[in-house]
Formats: sequence, structure tokens, C-alpha cells
Amino acid sequence: MAFDGITVAAIVAECKDKLIGGRINKIAQPEKDELILTVKSGGENLRLLLSADASLPLCYFTQENKKSPMTAPNFCMLLRKHISGGRITNVSQPGLERIICFEIEHLDEMGDLCQKKLLIELMGKHSNIIFTDEKNKIIDSIKHISGAVSSVREVLPGRDYFIPSQADKKQPLEVSGGEFGELLTGKSMPLFKAIYSNLTGFSPIISHEIAFLAKVDGDKPSNSLTPEEISRVTDVFGQVCQKLAEENFAPTVYYENGVPKEYAAFSLESFLGCESKTYDTMSELLFAYYNEKNIVTRVRQRSVDLRKIVTTALERNVKKYDLQAKQLKDTEKREQYRIYGELLQAYGYQIEPGLKKVEVDNYYDGTKVTIPLDETKSALENANKYFEKYGKLKRTYEALSTLIQETKDEIEHLDSVLNAIEIARSEEDLLQIKEELVQSGHIKRKMNGKKEKITSKPFHYVSGDGFDIYVGKNNLQNDELTFKFADGGDWWFHAKKIPGSHVVLKSGGKEVPDRTFEEAASLAAYYSKAGKQDKVEIDYVEKKHVKKPAGGKPGFVVYYTNYSMVADTDISRISQVTD
Repeated sequence: MAFDGITVAAIVAECKDKLIGGRINKIAQPEKDELILTVKSGGENLRLLLSADASLPLCYFTQENKKSPMTAPNFCMLLRKHISGGRITNVSQPGLERIICFEIEHLDEMGDLCQKKLLIELMGKHSNIIFTDEKNKIIDSIKHISGAVSSVREVLPGRDYFIPSQADKKQPLEVSGGEFGELLTGKSMPLFKAIYSNLTGFSPIISHEIAFLAKVDGDKPSNSLTPEEISRVTDVFGQVCQKLAEENFAPTVYYENGVPKEYAAFSLESFLGCESKTYDTMSELLFAYYNEKNIVTRVRQRSVDLRKIVTTALERNVKKYDLQAKQLKDTEKREQYRIYGELLQAYGYQIEPGLKKVEVDNYYDGTKVTIPLDETKSALENANKYFEKYGKLKRTYEALSTLIQETKDEIEHLDSVLNAIEIARSEEDLLQIKEELVQSGHIKRKMNGKKEKITSKPFHYVSGDGFDIYVGKNNLQNDELTFKFADGGDWWFHAKKIPGSHVVLKSGGKEVPDRTFEEAASLAAYYSKAGKQDKVEIDYVEKKHVKKPAGGKPGFVVYYTNYSMVADTDISRISQVTD
């Protein structure tokens, strides 16, 4: 996700439209590297978030109002003293740099009109928010950068503010077509890299887009381009620059399997095969995108404890299963001991005392068999010894056969819970998983603890032919979906012998087209443990053939007649319904 100079240009265009002429009503610093300016403009209060966070620098309008600390930090207090009530006279972007400059006029303590600048530099770990006077002298900054930290530029009160030189890069709007062609062919590197490494503000994604529109391989060495290819790339570059100059932005997010893959200030034809969503402004896009990202991050953090509980239980059961399997293998000799005992009973009268072994005819298969003997015991006593071994191993086998199946079922159940944690999209989804773990005894319910209200619902999709498809997010939902929601004539899908979601295709009594079967199978593939693979084998059957065995764990079902198909895990073509 590139927060490049073009994205900044879209933000600047929005700020110009909304903020020029507005007055700064409130200044807050909710985080150490973050400001929220409330600007009264056009009869409304607008909140502008400025974040110089090294991992996620941002600037956009937001509806949220974060809680501020009880005591405002020094930088916030300084800004309040100087520009609270000040009027924003201009918003600009130097060249196509990732820098936004807010020019502010205000009255000083003597009542004289003064000019100040508030600049935000959106440059990854070098991000900063800097406050200067009209002569570009730094008054203060949200981060102090000394000479010991940077040999290129100090950012300290009293120092002159300047933008670090990028002599090796050109300003896109100042480059002529001929000069652009020379930049491309000057060095041997992939075409897309030659574009973004020679121009300020251009990211790899927009560079790939230029190559795509010009019908040239973006990985082709730039110095091997033909004159015709250079001409096409130059034409497309000119079109992009024209869009920039005209501020003709179309902020768009592109999704892959429902997950944001990329965003850009322009629509990208190289992503036309992906699901997309276009926003009116860059701020709306950034707010929605990073809000969604924060939700995913929060769900990941909240799921850590559940994941640890399940993983620990899974590891314990896998070890138990391995031990039980080894013990079960040791019982394989039980039938041999039984035959030894029966043969010793049959031929005991012929066996002389004191022998360590005897060879007799096995009347079961007509072969010769050698039986080890305890020379201190009679043939009958040796037979009874083998019968005792047989009885012990038989009882062990019968007990282990039940236990090992129970352990196997528990492993499959825990595997399915891990898969549910992976596909959880909200804290409500995690609550239902926690409830399942409480019911299965892996988590103790608190004393007098009330069962929490569950609001999580299955995923809902609509096929290309208009059929509703539902996907369970966890085992409790799977049971509810399959045995209470689905009708007998609906179709049921599940990854073959792999933990995953139950998928119900509502037929409504109609004949279902092949395309819809394929889409439902893709959902079952994507929401399974094998969801990251390209292809997954899927079982599907009418719901009336799916049964719940007595005492079966949540989500566990059986079926004896079914169809199968190999489905891909790409669900980008299937529309999701959001409540």
C-alpha cells in the first residue's frame, strides 16, 4: 500500500477545497507522534489527523475524536499558543514530495498579523511534523532530530528548515517528454524501477500501471526499449501528469478474496480483474482502509489467548495420539498369542517337557509354526500363558480403539477451532469461539458468569446467478447453519477431510446452475484450512443426507453419499452481503 506523492497530492487537493479560509478551532495531541486539528470552515467543524508515526504516517480527515491526555504535551501547547484561532491561507505540496505545508496567519501578542507554517513529512521512519516561522526557521517539531541521528539534516528549534535534496530525482510535472525518455534509457534496470527511481512521488505500483497501459513489460530492462515502446510509455506518463495537474483523482481500493490488496489515488487498469471500491475523497478511502486494518489487527491481538489455549491442547492431544498409536501397534501380536495357545492345547500331549521351542502344524493355514516355550512349564501352562497375554492385549486393543478415536476426534475439533480463529473478522466472532471452548471444557466459565450474548452471524454471499450462499464462521455456527437454517433440498459443501466451514447453498426449490455450484465450492475451499492453496477438493451433497452422529462434537457431521469437485480458492468474483 503506497502512501506516495500522488496520494499526498490527492490529500492536498482535498485540504485546499475544505480548509483554505478556515480557522483552527482546536489542537489536540492524542499520541506522541500525532495531532488532530479541528478547523471551522464552511460552517462545519472538520477534524484533520496528522500522524508522523514511523510505521504508519498518515494525513486525512476523520470523524473520530480521540481522547487526549490530561496534560497536553509541550509541542501541542506551543501550537495552541501560536496558531489557535489562526486562519489557514494555503495548503501546498512542494513538487510531488510526500510533504504537506499548511500556511497559517494569526495575530501575535501585540496584535500584529504573523505568518507561520505547519509541515507534515510523510516519509516512513523519517516522518515528522514541523512548525516554522515565515522565514522557514524551525520553531519546534514533534520529533527532534540532532546531528548525531542524521548527518543530512537537523530538525531542531532555531535551525533553518529545508527539504533534503533529491538531486537524482526529477519533478514529474517539470519533466519534458524527451527528458523522460532519456531518464528511462540512462541506466540498465527494470522499466518500472527506472520510472519510480528517477521521479519524485512515483511508487512501484503507479510505475507498473504506466508500463501496463503502455503495453510494455514492466520488468523489461529500460535501456533495451525500442523507440516505439519509449514513445508509448512517454505518452502514458504524460496522461498521468495531466491527471495530476488537473487533480482528476479517483481514490480506489482493490481487494483480493475480500482482503484489501492495494489502493491508489487513480483507478488502476492493471487491477481490473480485482474487486474494487471507489471513494469520493482520499480521506474517506484512508479512513475506511486503516479502520478496517485496525479492526483486523485488534482481532489478531484478541485472538492470541484463544489461539494459545487451542494450540496447547492440540499439541497435548497429538502427543497422546502418538503414544496411543504406539500402544495400539503393540497389540498387533494378540491373535498370534491366541493361535499359539490353541496349538499348544491341541498338540500338548506330543510335546516333551523341558523344550525351549516347538514346531507344529498350524491347522488354520497349513503352514509350520515355531512356538517359543518356557522350559520350566508344561505345554498346558505355556498355553495358558499365551491365552493370558492374548486376553490382556485384546482388552488393551478394545480400550485403545475407543480412546484413540476420541483423541482423533478431539484433534480434528481443535484443528477446526484454529481454522475458525483464522477466519474470524470481529470480536463478536471470537466470543462465539470462546463459548465453544467453554462448552468443550477447554476454558472454565467464571463463577456466576453469564453467557455472553452472541451477535456474530455467518458470512452471506450471493452467487452470480442470484442464489444465497451462507458460510459458517465457527463450529457452533456450522451446526446452526446445517441443522436449523438449511432445508433438506438445499446443498451442503465442505472441504474433503480438511477442517473448514460448512457452506449452505439455498436452492429455494430451483435448479441450481453449474456456475453457482462452483462458486459455493470455492467458498468452502477458501474458508478451509487449505484456503491458501490454489485448489481444494470439495464434497457436496443435498443437506438431507448430512447427519449429526449422537454425541458428535460441534461441527462434526457424517454423510455417505456425495459428489466431489476440485474448486479454486479465488472468491473475488462472488458478491458478499454486508449487514
